[in-house]
Formats: sequence, C-alpha cells, structure tokens
Amino acid sequence: MSVKQISIFVENKPGKMFEMTEILAASKINLRGLSLAETEGFGIVRILVDDVYKATTLLKDSGYVNKISKVVLVPLPEDKPGALSEVLGILNEEKININYMYAVNGDDNMTYMVLKVNDSNAAELALEARGIHPGDQEVLTQV
Repeated sequence: MSVKQISIFVENKPGKMFEMTEILAASKINLRGLSLAETEGFGIVRILVDDVYKATTLLKDSGYVNKISKVVLVPLPEDKPGALSEVLGILNEEKININYMYAVNGDDNMTYMVLKVNDSNAAELALEARGIHPGDQEVLTQV
C-alpha cells in the first residue's frame, strides 16, 4: 500500500536542481511531490513521480546517486484545523516515529502528507483502523 519515494543526491551549486529536473521533464516524468533538504556541499531531493522505474533509470544513467524508499501517503480530506494533528495523534498512540514529512497537493483538491516513518506497515494499519486510507502508487499516476 505504501508509495515509493526517490531520494537523489544533488550538488549544492547553481543550476544543479534545474539539470536534474530537466532530465525528468525531457522524458515526460511527472513530479507529483518534492522536498529538498540541503547541506553545505549537497542536497537531498526527495521526489514522488508517476513512473518510478523510468525516473530512477534515467537518473542513474545520468550519474545521479539515488535510492528508493517507502513512504506513507496520507490524505487530509478536509481543510480544517486539526486534520494533521489527528493523523499524528494516531501515529503517536501506536508509538510510530516520524523521520520526516512534507505535504503535496493533488489535482483532486486533496492535500496529502508524505510521511517517512519507522514502520510503514504499522502506520498504514493504524490509520486504516481509524478510517484514514493511505494512498498507493496508483494515486500518483492519477493526482
């Protein structure tokens, strides 16, 4: 049920993000989500795409070190105060640690939280048990 996220190491220099995204754009890879964390010498770009295999192959062939990891894609169906807190409360009750998270907006007017957690299976089961249905990879080809 989880989603595959690609983490890419990119030099922290002008134009490097453009070069990396241009490779994907030229091959019609659709970026559905992106997060950038930087350090002095390099950045870690985390992306969600509509075609993981094609994207990772293109990136590798272009010299980019990248890694696939599982993340949980959680819809926040209502734009209301406390929607995120509700999700985080469920994970807290289950003692599930969140390593990082970021938000993406879908074409379906939904906000999705992308969560990297210590146990994605437990997180998904806990959310499902409370009526919150995490998205799967197919969601990224429709969003």
